[in-house]
Amino acid sequence: MFGPRRRWGRGPSRGSGFGLMLLAAQLGQIGLDRIPPVTLATVVAQVTIFLNVWRRFHIRLPTIRDACVSAFHVWHHRQWRRLFWAAFLHVDEWHLYYNMASFLWKGLSLERRLGSGKFLYVIAVFSVLINSLLIGINMLAVNVLEEGHYYTDCAVGFSGVIFALKVLTTYDLPRGHMTAVMGLFTVPTRLACWVELLITSLLFPNVSFVGHLAGILVGLLYVKGPLHDLMHGTFIGPFGSRQAQSVGSYQHNQQYSSDARATGQEIKFM
Repeated sequence: MFGPRRRWGRGPSRGSGFGLMLLAAQLGQIGLDRIPPVTLATVVAQVTIFLNVWRRFHIRLPTIRDACVSAFHVWHHRQWRRLFWAAFLHVDEWHLYYNMASFLWKGLSLERRLGSGKFLYVIAVFSVLINSLLIGINMLAVNVLEEGHYYTDCAVGFSGVIFALKVLTTYDLPRGHMTAVMGLFTVPTRLACWVELLITSLLFPNVSFVGHLAGILVGLLYVKGPLHDLMHGTFIGPFGSRQAQSVGSYQHNQQYSSDARATGQEIKFM
């Protein structure tokens, strides 16, 4: 999640295309046939949204300005659709690249473990819940800290969901398991998302600290709180609640990298 300091027009900044080429190269290196369908479809959908491909089919999707999520737009103006759409738009190609590159590895692990239907359901619910929690935290900050910018800060991007998925992939790892954060130092894997939350917020001021925090909290509610049972107790379909393996059993060392880069308007990057 990011929040730009310059004024945005109606669409994202395209850039040189190098970030998109890197993403395509990473997809090719993994192999399209090895990427589970929901993971691949999610990446392709977000790339096509970024490139505005859908307008060729006369399908009009919201722009960054129309989709970014803030307390002002959602709480005050009741623009509820922003709670969903904000997760799937990106400010520039590097914002998209870092988020999709990170999501690919989470999807490779989790979709195989949960099943495609359940993984799609988790992504959809997390997208709305994280943005809803972001609004709640910002409203609390407005009232407690009396900082007005929390009311108007507007966020877009998928990394709130990615932070939640990080919690899911690491939850069942042994307590002594260590992982490298941004290639700089190692920390206990369960703490890696918290360390990255602090580092990205310090290095990139336009990153949405609240959006990433909301992602971690939703992930914790899923693996340690009531959210898993609430979600899957009402989930109907062939990929039902108790069918999949434990969400976090991940046997490979994982290296955490930043999901976000700063750029932009009064819109926070996620």
